[in-house]
Amino acid sequence: QVQLVESGGGLVQPGGSLRLSCAASGFTLDYYAIGWFRQAPGKERDGVSCVSSDGSTFYADSVKGRFTISMDNAKNTGYLQTDRLKPAHQAVYYCATDVVPLFPRPRWDYDTRYDYWGQGTQVTVSS
Repeated sequence: QVQLVESGGGLVQPGGSLRLSCAASGFTLDYYAIGWFRQAPGKERDGVSCVSSDGSTFYADSVKGRFTISMDNAKNTGYLQTDRLKPAHQAVYYCATDVVPLFPRPRWDYDTRYDYWGQGTQVTVSS
């Protein structure tokens, strides 16, 4: 059974950091892309970052230079390091994977590309 479980969210002051984790089970993570999305109250879910199966990384313009995506294949876990957080980054963060590929493959920041999602982890940025 394919499953993704996020963790690492919490309350952080502006300028702080969090490392979000996405633990995968039921499949081997490094064969597929891992995408991170976020959704703030009253807003659409937006793509934040993605690491594809060939190791290519992608970032939304709003997080370039602040967030870093990575994978630990030995742990079958993906990570999103979030630095210099600000209130605009506050949202529920989700990880997702594209186990069943679509052709043509949608862009990394289209949620239709992904077929398995985690339950989300809340990131709150407040002083």
